[in-house]
Amino acid sequence: MDTDTRPSGAAEARRFCHFHGGESGTALPVKSVARNSGPDVLLYACSPCREQRHLIPLRGMVV
Repeated sequence: MDTDTRPSGAAEARRFCHFHGGESGTALPVKSVARNSGPDVLLYACSPCREQRHLIPLRGMVV
């Protein structure tokens, strides 16, 4: 079962913001969360959520 909450395809213009729980055209990866097995999970935040929570986008992330 696929548990990824982001839309499929890296070319999607809109991504899911994990902080307000909705889609956004400004969402960028802000945190990488390690899992017990499998690859790390990226958490995305939109521009307003990044500003409110003082989040800084991850550098070097090609998404």
